[in-house]
Amino acid sequence: MSLHDDLRAAQRCLDELGRTVGRLERQVGGGPDIRRVRSDTEHLRESLALLREAAPAALPREPGQDVIVIPDTPYNTALWADAEDEGLGARHGQGP
Repeated sequence: MSLHDDLRAAQRCLDELGRTVGRLERQVGGGPDIRRVRSDTEHLRESLALLREAAPAALPREPGQDVIVIPDTPYNTALWADAEDEGLGARHGQGP
């Protein structure tokens, strides 16, 4: 997952937490404990908003996503002058 995907997932979880706290508040009333939970939920929401603002707008590409262009031109045969074929393909070096 990317950073932005994780931030969206955290936001969805916080939204669900807010709805759940609201249901709990209707069931148990507005005592100090539920007010503390409501306050903590709001603090988490504010902290996540700050984190979203601090996140870089354009993240670098993840490793493995870089495009490597391989030219169609033939390689210089001098690169293979002293190479051993190990039984694969044609000989590239000088014959015996």
